[in-house]
Amino acid sequence: MKKIFFSITLLFLVTGIFSCKKAFLDEKPLDFLSGSNAYTTYADFNIAATDLYRVTRVEFYTRNETNPFDYLYGCDIVFDGQPATARHTPMISAYATTGDIPLTHWSAFYKIISEANAIISRAPNSTMTDDQKNLVTAKAKFFRGFAYRTLAYLYGGVPLITQEVTSAKTDFTRATKEAVYVQCIEDLKFAVANLPSINKVLDGEVNSQAAGHLLAEVYLAAGKYQDAVDAATKVITNPNVHLMTSRFGAKANEATGNVYWDLFQPGNQNRTKSGNQEGLWVIQLETDVPGGSAVSTGMGGNYLLERNCAPDLTLITSPNPNPFLWPVDDLTGGRGIGWAISTKHFSDEIWASDFDNDIRNANINFVRNFTATNPASSYYGKVISTQAPIPGLTVPSRQFYAYEAKCTTPGGHPAGLIMDPSTGLLKATAGGTYLDQYMFRLAETYFIRAEAYMNLNNTTAAAADINAVRARSNAKPVDPANVNIDYILDERLRELGYEEKRRLTLMRLGLWYDRVKRFNPYYSDALPTYNLWPIPQTEIERNNTSKLTQNPGY
Repeated sequence: MKKIFFSITLLFLVTGIFSCKKAFLDEKPLDFLSGSNAYTTYADFNIAATDLYRVTRVEFYTRNETNPFDYLYGCDIVFDGQPATARHTPMISAYATTGDIPLTHWSAFYKIISEANAIISRAPNSTMTDDQKNLVTAKAKFFRGFAYRTLAYLYGGVPLITQEVTSAKTDFTRATKEAVYVQCIEDLKFAVANLPSINKVLDGEVNSQAAGHLLAEVYLAAGKYQDAVDAATKVITNPNVHLMTSRFGAKANEATGNVYWDLFQPGNQNRTKSGNQEGLWVIQLETDVPGGSAVSTGMGGNYLLERNCAPDLTLITSPNPNPFLWPVDDLTGGRGIGWAISTKHFSDEIWASDFDNDIRNANINFVRNFTATNPASSYYGKVISTQAPIPGLTVPSRQFYAYEAKCTTPGGHPAGLIMDPSTGLLKATAGGTYLDQYMFRLAETYFIRAEAYMNLNNTTAAAADINAVRARSNAKPVDPANVNIDYILDERLRELGYEEKRRLTLMRLGLWYDRVKRFNPYYSDALPTYNLWPIPQTEIERNNTSKLTQNPGY
């Protein structure tokens, strides 16, 4: 009996040992995602690509009420109405190596790169077809090129990582800015060749024309001007895109509007709903849709362009009583709080030669005339202008300045934000901008090509491209002799305004310091050093087996 018991016990032990060796303890996740099974099917890779859109939207639009506006504050377009480091006052603190601003954006773009690299590295061994592999890889390379281009503009040369990092790594080194541009160009050429045409994708999806626009811009940054012309031309001449030169969209019959105004009306940014063929890449912001990054009941998660850029009329203390009820759903700025005050250059100087003709400068687009809304005021019903302010109003000031109407949605705030329909008064939780947002628009492609032509000493062709955009707005054509980089930068302000990530344009050109010193005296502590941001100190310190060199001056 003992012998039988011993034999059975030994059998169980041996079986157990060999079972363990064979995989008894190996985890085989079957009903949840893990690093080993998340990148297998085409659906898996599309989920991963969707997160690239999400991270991009957070970075440029919905993170919070400050960081998306690092691309406007501290430039030549607006200045800080309520001094705070979050709005680049003082600059020396905002751009400190240990500060929040450089680290926040550095981390966001390396997050995009990390996710893109995972897709690119894992696609070859997936179950996808070759066509599917090419498509998801093209999407990932578009976003990787987009991220590296932005890092190069902001920081100069940065570590180039083109494969998925699967273990701890502390020996990164900086590539040159030129090498980063070479990688961007390689990625974007692949994206142009392998992404579908814009008429074959859903609204908001990256496409061949959006990739071509970005490729032209990076060629420009790299000094490859003829290549920039060629890439931009391929986009401009595509039959599926064109400048919108006739009224369109849901409000096309409203007599007070114009075609430029139509570009920024709710629902008019996408091709499917409005027929807009000018938007190349439109960031989707869907109100009260899970994951849509906009809610009709408050500010949380919204794109808070209105909050930042429109004036805070409630701060008016003279004349008394305040001529304005606030906040109101009309051309008085919604629930702006007057943080991003327009510079005189943006609101006045760039319009001086064509103030009355250019429809981009019409009051419905660039608001200077405010109709008093408070029945208790002697000014009730009268127009109060930033061009001829009444006694007691200082222009520009946090409470009263000219601003672009595209930062808000006059007459279009969600019903959930209307506190009193009889007066149009908004709730205190207003402040979001309920519009899909142009990341790339064809008008900018014309400006990219114009800049490339200028650098090729072909100012006639450069003027023709600028005038193609100006003609849409009934603006006087520019003479080729007057085309220079300052004119192009001013024209970008006139056409793109708050849309443009102004910091990226100025830092790409190395002209941030020059333009700020000339056109935004508010930032008197600007230094040439700030043409680049610092490499975040935490990144330098954790990279402890190699050296990440700091940018000069920090």
